[in-house]
Amino acid sequence: MKRLLTFAASAIALAASPLAAQDIAITGATVATGDGSDPIENATVVVRGGRVVAAGAGVQVPAGIPVLDGTGAWVTPGIFASITNIGLEDVGAVSASNDIDADDSPFSAALDVAPAINPQAQDFSYSRAGGVTRASVTPGAGSSIFAGQGAIIDLGADFDAVREARAFQMVEMGERGARLAGGSRTSSHALLRNALREAADLDDVGRLRTVTDNGRVRSGDDLSIDPRLAGRAEREGDVLLSRFDAAALVPALRGEQQLYVRVERASDILAAIALREEFPSLDMVIVGATEGWMVADRIAASGIPVIAAALRDLPASFEQLAATQSNVGRMVDAGVTVAIAQYDSSGEHPRNLPQMAGNLVGINNVPGHTGLTWGEAFAAITSVPARIAGHANEGVLRNGAHGDLVLWDGDPLEVSSAPVRVWIDGVEQPLENHQTRLRERYRTLDESQLPPAYRR
Repeated sequence: MKRLLTFAASAIALAASPLAAQDIAITGATVATGDGSDPIENATVVVRGGRVVAAGAGVQVPAGIPVLDGTGAWVTPGIFASITNIGLEDVGAVSASNDIDADDSPFSAALDVAPAINPQAQDFSYSRAGGVTRASVTPGAGSSIFAGQGAIIDLGADFDAVREARAFQMVEMGERGARLAGGSRTSSHALLRNALREAADLDDVGRLRTVTDNGRVRSGDDLSIDPRLAGRAEREGDVLLSRFDAAALVPALRGEQQLYVRVERASDILAAIALREEFPSLDMVIVGATEGWMVADRIAASGIPVIAAALRDLPASFEQLAATQSNVGRMVDAGVTVAIAQYDSSGEHPRNLPQMAGNLVGINNVPGHTGLTWGEAFAAITSVPARIAGHANEGVLRNGAHGDLVLWDGDPLEVSSAPVRVWIDGVEQPLENHQTRLRERYRTLDESQLPPAYRR
């Protein structure tokens, strides 16, 4: 423990100086690589030039690499948090600081969260201190079933947070989609299909005609996915989407941008899977899937990955009547690729993902329940969500992967454990945040400084 306290003290000192990529080796630790395998005792991790060089037992540390003795500690890749609002709000109830929903916007699919992400928002530093190093940031649906385009970020202590803008398109189906579409699932499905067909029509027009800088039309060129040109392409007939929204759906239609479809009940999941019969290029991800266990074999056969809450077990709505704590475990056993996310509930936060993953390990030991092994559970918050997002070199410790490391004072899936040091791309990160400052302030507060109302 003294060694870990020394680690923490040196981390504070580093936070006070300019952050720079470090070559580092941590030896003698318990290492979880994040690939689904069991943790490795007395192992070594080596990072050089911001990338992992090696991780495992028997690894030799190259000459000249600074070495930390990790005896008694755990080393893991950083947590990859899916379906978050990180950087889009400071206080959810204060509209001026909340950029999640755009209820009154004239646009829907064209909305892009990337320019609105604020790396100085409190949840950046709070999440980073909990071991979260990468995340997908998701807009909320306002007045349309299309929430807009999400981004992939890292949580480094700088202003260069966005790693991939317009990484995916988010669409609400199920009960919420029905409400947004006019009160019925029939309307939400009609709106979605119409939107994809309008995007297809616009894409066809764009491939035939583009407008050059001097205004002349040139035939036979590809519009590609530039919405500036798409907005100037000719469109015929009745349309519901603005040109900008239709153009924003073209990459999803082509399979060049993922389409995240939020559905919960089993029949809605199957209806989402059936979309690919009409639009075979869709690169779909199912979000939610509370009743996914009921149709797990169909999801597995489709090859569509799922992002689900870990332990949703109450029928909070009619589309979640078959909720069970065994949902994730049963889907994984059926061959579905499942990442764990936290969303939709007050108080939930991405830094609590290790606790949720640990709960799935625990229920695996409860008679009649199906959970995950330790390796499966940890992968569900690291390498699996990274792979679903198309970032296979994140959330894992292997040669060539990003140097995102978390040094824990114990088993990361135990609620009593906490990160001691965090690196992103080999750069050590400060762990101070608003909560730690409040803790230190009130831990030793002179009672003479209390406001009169608090004095006896």
